[in-house]
Amino acid sequence: MVPPLVIFDCDGVLVDSERIASSVLCSQLAEVGLILDPSETDRRFRGRSLADCLSLIEADLPRPLPQDFVQHLNERTYAAFRASLQAVDGVHEAIEALVEKGVKVCVASSGSHEKMLLTLGLTGLLPFFEGRCFSASDVVHGKPAPDLFLYAAAQMNEDPSTSVVIEDSLTGATGAHRAGARVLAYVPTHQAAEATSRAFRELGAEVFERMDELAPLLFQ
Repeated sequence: MVPPLVIFDCDGVLVDSERIASSVLCSQLAEVGLILDPSETDRRFRGRSLADCLSLIEADLPRPLPQDFVQHLNERTYAAFRASLQAVDGVHEAIEALVEKGVKVCVASSGSHEKMLLTLGLTGLLPFFEGRCFSASDVVHGKPAPDLFLYAAAQMNEDPSTSVVIEDSLTGATGAHRAGARVLAYVPTHQAAEATSRAFRELGAEVFERMDELAPLLFQ
């Protein structure tokens, strides 16, 4: 059966932003005395809202973060996005294949609306999702709670149990699973560690490595 609704995560699924954002965050964390490498930063924070990330960061510091930490982080991250952000390889074609089949598409991201508008706009993906972008800031509890996926499905007038969620983080996949959706985990070939794929499968997610595999998975 063709699903009526596909809900995409944004960072790491639609836009190749995780590497860029992790690098900027590592640099800024070093300035406040927390030394993490990009892989550890990605492991700790991928899929989480900024508010959750800040709470985790402050738990590792002897003092609160500077008041201008978020402002500077956003400024630096957005500048880096403007310089080099790209869409995930093959995602334009994957979305077009869904739209041609009459499938509704939307975004459910831990990022802010401001961030989504920027990244989707820079990569030419915004026309697919304009007016259908939902953020963790729209609900009380972000991922890994199911709230954001339940909210997105309701806004799209669809049942989450018949919807499909595309995620790249265990945090997001957990929330989608709790919402009752079918979960497809995007683990790109260069990141396809067996432990990561196994963790997704233990959640009941189906793992795929390339965006050109998405339509066949959905329409089989």
